[in-house]
Parts: sequence; structure tokens; C-alpha cells
Amino acid sequence: MDVLPLLMLVAGSAAVAGVARRTPVPAPLLLVAVGLVVSYLPGVPDYTLDPHIVLPLVLPPLLHSAALDSSYLDLRANMRPIALLSVGYVLFATVAVGAVAHLLIPGLPLTAALVLGAVVAPPDAVAATAIARRIGLPARLTTLLQGESLFNDATAITAYRVALAAAVGEGVSWTEGLREFAFAAVGGVVVGLILMVPLHWLRTRLRDALLQNTLSLLIPFVAYAVAEQFGASGVLAVVVVGLYLGHHSWQVDFATRLQEAAVWRMIDFVLESAVFALIGLQLRVVVGGLGEYSAGESAWYAALVFLAVVAARYVWVFPSTFVPRMLFPGIREREPGTNWTAPVVVGWAGMRGVVSLAIAFSIPETVHGGGPFPARNLILFLTFTTVIGTLVVHGLTLPSLIRLLGLPGRDPRSETLAEAQAQNTASMAAERRLAELLDDERNALPSPLADRLRTVLEQRRNAVWERLGAVNEVTGESADDTYRRLAREMIEAERKVFVDLRDARRIDEEMLRSLLRRLDLEEAALYREGATDDGS
Repeated sequence: MDVLPLLMLVAGSAAVAGVARRTPVPAPLLLVAVGLVVSYLPGVPDYTLDPHIVLPLVLPPLLHSAALDSSYLDLRANMRPIALLSVGYVLFATVAVGAVAHLLIPGLPLTAALVLGAVVAPPDAVAATAIARRIGLPARLTTLLQGESLFNDATAITAYRVALAAAVGEGVSWTEGLREFAFAAVGGVVVGLILMVPLHWLRTRLRDALLQNTLSLLIPFVAYAVAEQFGASGVLAVVVVGLYLGHHSWQVDFATRLQEAAVWRMIDFVLESAVFALIGLQLRVVVGGLGEYSAGESAWYAALVFLAVVAARYVWVFPSTFVPRMLFPGIREREPGTNWTAPVVVGWAGMRGVVSLAIAFSIPETVHGGGPFPARNLILFLTFTTVIGTLVVHGLTLPSLIRLLGLPGRDPRSETLAEAQAQNTASMAAERRLAELLDDERNALPSPLADRLRTVLEQRRNAVWERLGAVNEVTGESADDTYRRLAREMIEAERKVFVDLRDARRIDEEMLRSLLRRLDLEEAALYREGATDDGS
């Protein structure tokens, strides 16, 4: 196996993603653009997407990480609109886009057109949520996009399998298709429910953070493989397990949480960067396989399918937003009110991604009987152009659309106030508990040490309130920003002294690592506070 192309892909995509962080262009768009250009450079190998790698090895960790970071409570509170998007819309788009393609593309059988519809049906909300967080999209809309991206892949993959079975000549009826869909969905959820409790129990029983994180890395692959072994949806199993573990992550040892957060951030960065770069790198492979279709024909069909995908999303999103609210008073009472701007943004945020391409590349070259799969190369091309079109057109214009509509974004001051109130409530409970413990003679402490515990609580409580203070007129910093900057300067001064002492042979290497680790943990805490404040 030649490892150099893989290393070039990972290193190159990471470099481009790093550059994107210093530009206003979202990383997914820059990665796709660079991939498109690089695909035609001489000497660049053909990076053909292998569905046997992407679906079982790349998709599970990305979904698991997204599920860990998602709010189970928010998703549960918005389950109705999320289900309409992740199940209802995907099935509707499969049929609508398939019907349009069948009617407008000469010689494209309905079964093959439905395969195309299922392939391009699921939006990939990675880029959309990244943009939403950057510009402060309302939290509920961000939750809807995240929830849709977690569950819609399972719907699309199952719909694709049903459509593919009909296209290759297996004679699947609609009843059999619905039965297979129900079994995959219910089975995936059941497998996730069965696995989540013992996996969490095992995580809480392991005392070694390295072992716990090794288990954390294996969990998405185990959940996916077990579900697929039974013919159920591996995607849903991964999401269910991830949501449960994320909701109960507070029960895991703190060292595990610190390491796990760092490990999954790195995995997300590497996989997402490589995935979007791979999308761009498919251009030469896809165009080279068009064969019988001319450039003009292919471009015309690509425009038609792209418009059908965009129109189908709005045709579904607007009625599914307002009709249930009009028909059922209980929905109006339970859910917050909305206006026309929310479905406009949700509709425009339907960007496609690597899952669509991976599914398309899994289409077999022949049908039962040995004949070629009808218009397979054209379906690959149309999938590619739809993915690129939605990423570029929607991705570049979504921030402007959100600003134009004037959607209310996050209110940092009210969020900080809520955090301060929560911290104050927790600190009061901690003070009462400390008083109870100190009253027990078994917990007797010298006065300075007891006072230090009380001081820590007081500092923790005041730190959040200080963020509401006035801005420094000279530096433009809040009091909390200045505090963190000065604290980092102090830590850096201590770090330099420790290194100098090691170099002077006054402490050994092991002691240096121990001292530096304490400073690193303090600086990490400062960094997390700053990241929370600025929304990054």
C-alpha cells in the first residue's frame, strides 16, 4: 500500500484548513476549492472515494463526535421538526428529485433516477453549523441543523438501498421497501439503546484515562459494526450511543474528559479537513468517466438537478414549518413561535457533502443479468455537481442571507448573566457542603487551608460576574479579558523559570514535566473560559 498519497492528503488538507481559520472563508469551502484546483495538477494521484472506507471508517467517528457535543435535551425538545427534516424531507427529496430527473433526462429509468434522488437527498450540515456558530445564528436553528445532520444519513442510506435493489432488478415492492426502512431505523435505535448502558458502565469503571479514551475511540466503530451486522442502521446506533454518552459525560473521570475533548477535536479537524478536500479532488475522476455524455448535456442536467434539489427543500420546509402549527394547537403551545425568516435560512442551509458522494461511488457498475447500471457515470457527475454547487452557492451566501434577514443572534451578556447565576447557585451549595464537612472532626483543617477552600469558591463565583464589567477604555478589553491575559503572562514567566532550573540541573526532567503539567492545566482552563466567551 502506498502511504505517501494518504500522508499528502492529510497534511495538505490540514494546512489548508489552518489557513482558512485566518480568513473569512469557511474551511469547507476553501478545502473544496483547493481540491478542485489540485485535482488537475500534474503528478497528483487519483483520490477516488472508496465507500467501503468512508461509510464504516470515516462517518462513524464524525457522527459520534457530533453526537457527544450535541444537547440531548435540546434535540428531544425539537424532535418533531428534526424528524420532519431528517426523515420526512429526505424521503420527499428522494422522490421529488428522482421524478424530476426521470422526466427531464432522456433515457434515465425511474429506478435509477430514484437512486440519484436518494444519493443527493441528505444535507451535510457541518459547513452550515460552522457558519451559524461563527455569525451567531439563533440556538434553536442551530439545533435543528445539527439534529438533521445526525439522523438524515440513516434515512438516505436506507432509501438508497431500497431504490438500488429495485434498479438492479431485485424486484423490491413498496411494501418490502417500507418494511426494510422500518427495520433499519428501529433496529439501529434498538442496537444503540442496548449498547449505550454497558458501554457507559465500562467507561465509568475503567480507572486509567488512556484505557478510557481508547474505548472512546472504539465505541463508534463497534456500534456501527454491530448494527450493520444485523441489517440495522449503523448510523442511528452510533448517534444514539453518542447522545447517551455525551449526556452522561459528567459521570466520567475528569482526566478522561480533558483527554477525550482534545482527542476528538483533533480527529474532527483531521477527518473533516480530509473529507472536504476529497470532495474537490473527485473532479478529474468524475469528469473522466462521463463518456457518452457531452459537456453541454452534462452541464444542463447538472443545473436541472441542482435547481430541483434547492426547490424540493423549500417545497418541504415551508409547509412542514407552518402547517402542523396551524392544525394542532398543542404544537403552538409547546414550541416557540416562528416567522418566515427561519424556514428561509433552514432551506438555504441544505448543503450536501461527502456522504452523498460516498453513496454514489458505491453504486455497482452492473445490474442483475450482467448489463451496465443505467447512467451510472452521469449519476456520479450529477451528485458531484450538486455537492459542489450547494457548498459553494449556499456556503458563500448563507452568512449574507442571515445578516440580510436580521435574525437575532446570541446575546453574550444574557448568556454570561445566566452562567453567573448558575455558578452562584452552585457555589452556595458547595459552601454549605464545605461547612458540613468542616464540622466533622475527621475533616479538621488548619484555618489557612480552610480559608483557601472558601477563597477558591469566592473567586470562581466572582470570575463570571466580572465579565459583565465595563470595558477598559485604553485596551478595549473587559476586566475578564485582562485577567486572563495577565494570568497567561504569569504562567509563561513561571514556565520559563522551571525550564531554566532544569537546564541548571537543579530539578530533573520528571519534575519539570510534573510542574509544567500543572501550569498547562491552569492555562487550559483559561483558554476554555475565553473560548466560551467568544463563542468559538
